[in-house]
Amino acid sequence: MILIKLGGSVITDKSRPLSASRPKIAGMARTIARIEEPAIIVHGGGSFGHYWSVRYDMHTAERDYDPKGVSVVKNSMVQLNLIVLEELLRGGLRPYAMAPSGFMAGPRPIPSRVREVAGIAAASEMTPVTYGDAVWYGDGSKTYILSGDKIMSHMARIARPRLCIFALAEDGLYTDMESKRLVERIPAGAGRTAASKLNSPKSGAMDVTGGMARKVAEAARIAGYGIQVALVNGSHPKRIRDAAASGGFRGTLFEADTTIKDRKRKKSKRTASKKVKRRIK
Repeated sequence: MILIKLGGSVITDKSRPLSASRPKIAGMARTIARIEEPAIIVHGGGSFGHYWSVRYDMHTAERDYDPKGVSVVKNSMVQLNLIVLEELLRGGLRPYAMAPSGFMAGPRPIPSRVREVAGIAAASEMTPVTYGDAVWYGDGSKTYILSGDKIMSHMARIARPRLCIFALAEDGLYTDMESKRLVERIPAGAGRTAASKLNSPKSGAMDVTGGMARKVAEAARIAGYGIQVALVNGSHPKRIRDAAASGGFRGTLFEADTTIKDRKRKKSKRTASKKVKRRIK
């Protein structure tokens, strides 16, 4: 199974409020439909949710935000989601729409619900589709912006996909913005260092969720779960398919860090061994 994030900078024109990039969505839809593997799709807010988030001064930190702002942000994301769903359907996919409130309890994912989402992808011909949103925090009237990038981390940790792909408006990570020399590979365990030293493309003024810096941070987190992460340019849909094929692709690959997984496996074996010894005694 593959987890794919369609970035808001690709599916919308961030320089124009409430402007969807239907041709780009359609191109990615047709490409993803040709991938012969179950997938879950997450999409960002772009010039829809981000635009209204700025207007109502809403962020990823939980606060008592203006209830009208929360409603407006949520409504705009439903509007964008409908456009994405329409293009995915036309492109040959069978999208299964899922609001993030269906698998989130405040700031925490509900493991059983996330596994259910993965089950839909694996057991049917449908592709679950969810998105970043304004979400109730679970404490009085507090709400927060749940980014699509954070959803990717939540999904990856619980659903354990083979690969995560972030479709961006750029080719990947660059060593610097002047030369735009591509960083093709981030070694296992080096993702967090890359995030801290990031010289990223400038995100639009409407991007309240951290732009490229947040994507790199979440990609590093996912790689720490032992899952490979690919950053590719969604404006060139074939690169999504190339990344899914596990062959060569133009973009940035975060190598999976298996050290944490190995430590957990060894710890699990030691625990099991201790239990057996207790029974023998």
